[in-house]
Amino acid sequence: MMEYFVSALTQVVQPLNLAVILLGTIVGILAGAMPGLSSIMALTIVTPFTFSLGGNSGILMLLGVFCGAIYGGSITAILINTPGTANSAATCLDGYPMSRHSPGRALAISTMASTFGGLFSAFALFFTAPMLAKVALNFGAPEYFALGIFGLSIVTGISSKSVFKGIIGAIIGLALATVGIDVISGQPRFAFGSVYLMGGIAYIPLLIGVYAFAQGLTLIEEKVTEKAKKDIKLERILPTWADIKKTSPTILGCSVIGTIIGAIPGTGGDIASWLGYTQAKRFAKDSSQFGKGDPRGIAAPESANNAVSGGALIPLLTLGIPGDAGSAVMLGALMMQGIIPSPLLFENQPVQVYIIIFGLIAANICMGLLGFGGIRIFSKISGVPKEILTPIIFVFCCVGTFCMNHNVYDIFFMLIAGAVGYFLIKLDFAMPPVILGLILGPTIEKNLQKALVLSDGSFSIFFTHPISCVLIVIAVVSLMLPLITYFVKKKRGKNEEAAAE
Repeated sequence: MMEYFVSALTQVVQPLNLAVILLGTIVGILAGAMPGLSSIMALTIVTPFTFSLGGNSGILMLLGVFCGAIYGGSITAILINTPGTANSAATCLDGYPMSRHSPGRALAISTMASTFGGLFSAFALFFTAPMLAKVALNFGAPEYFALGIFGLSIVTGISSKSVFKGIIGAIIGLALATVGIDVISGQPRFAFGSVYLMGGIAYIPLLIGVYAFAQGLTLIEEKVTEKAKKDIKLERILPTWADIKKTSPTILGCSVIGTIIGAIPGTGGDIASWLGYTQAKRFAKDSSQFGKGDPRGIAAPESANNAVSGGALIPLLTLGIPGDAGSAVMLGALMMQGIIPSPLLFENQPVQVYIIIFGLIAANICMGLLGFGGIRIFSKISGVPKEILTPIIFVFCCVGTFCMNHNVYDIFFMLIAGAVGYFLIKLDFAMPPVILGLILGPTIEKNLQKALVLSDGSFSIFFTHPISCVLIVIAVVSLMLPLITYFVKKKRGKNEEAAAE
């Protein structure tokens, strides 16, 4: 085991790999600090360029982007009361009030909490993932099929407005996964005579189209980014001993919350940050200053949402199930690099697993160093006008798509996917379920066919295996619970109206 650690650590600390981690973290922070962008968009734009770096370097760069973007959202949340990402919305409550008299102090607390939360979750990944993978080694075709169904059921968590639309999105993704050559029969399906579609739906062009290009189209409709009304002068950008002492229990507790939330498929940093904030306020001896610039009100959401990064990789690496939308993009990127997350990954490619874990630790350390050392530069990014930002996004979308296979048809497909994604966004459809359906579709189909062969066509095999049965039941409950809640609330509302009359 020790030789795996040494080999992985040796590769991570190579100068090139440290440089790409640093670069990825910078890109992530910049993307997170620009209102209107997101960690998902940053990951999708950067992914094609990582293939020219080679397997390990490309993955390490994506980890830097993954961590940096979550932290970057806190910069604008604190300075101009506009969260760069949804993960940092709760930070506005106390970050902005404090920044009106001590912006440097607010940013220092945010950086400290973010770094600790990220490192805590990375070490949690280090200790828990191998144990979970050993348990999952006993999985067969029925269990993997059930895992795929369970993974799809997280659309209830990543569909922000309508569970029904999330299910429709997942079905669209599953339908797209059937395009191309059938892996069992070898027959082409839904290719319509197109050689381009014979190989299946191109994942990266689709990802860039529905996330980055479609989001760029929505930015055109929005108003120009509001700049800070005055130049913000930052004082000391290091936490004081008093702030460290006051926020330490909050940071530790919310890091645990964020890691657990991240490990639950279908959640995310926004849920973790709000939960962390509410719990910190609830258990505070004196909560009167929350909402007025309490340092614990900054530390709680930032430690929680950054702890999601490592937590989300626990089910991703061990089971192949992404914990949130960002890790769903990471799943696709890993698969494109030839790394298939599953319990067997720990047996067949242990060094690769620990490269990812040590890379996550290094990315969080870089994030902390950049946060304390370069915050004055990053704080100015929030004022970049969207009329400048949007064309840059479009250029990177086209260049990144073409760099994948040097195929102009990829660009055409990306543009079509972007147009479709734009209209889906306007209709309030969430994009993660579509991507999730596309990623998990082949796993579900392949293991469904294998399981039915083993059982001579009987579906009872999924219910006679305890693990697969439990996973399917949980998946069904996950999908039905929001519907049950909706009807209960509707009935309760009618009863209240009747009582009022």
